[in-house]
Amino acid sequence: MADRKSTQIVATAFGYGSKHDFQLFKDDGSEFAEHLRILADAGYQGLAELHENCQTPFKKSKYPALTKREKPRNRALARKRIVIEHIFCKLKVFRILSERYRNRRKRFALRFNLIAAIYNLELKQN
Repeated sequence: MADRKSTQIVATAFGYGSKHDFQLFKDDGSEFAEHLRILADAGYQGLAELHENCQTPFKKSKYPALTKREKPRNRALARKRIVIEHIFCKLKVFRILSERYRNRRKRFALRFNLIAAIYNLELKQN
């Protein structure tokens, strides 16, 4: 999770094995203040049941295609979410995140948190 205004990484979560991001989010059990807005991608369909103040894009389907109202809303959400995609890009400079992780699984969380701390420190220096 990241703050949209400061682009700082706020929180991280990890799981063992292959697990979907949304399942990891649900298993984490974190509760968020009602005034916080969560912007998520299409993989988080059903997030509104857990947190009322959230936005997920409308999924395209074959038969009922996206309406003229849904397309601009998806585009506006993508413009807001681009911040996190840019953060992912900056983090993937560290090859540990862009390639297969071949070290001890126990240490992945520690290493990722250190990378996130380096990223946040770099933001403060600029």
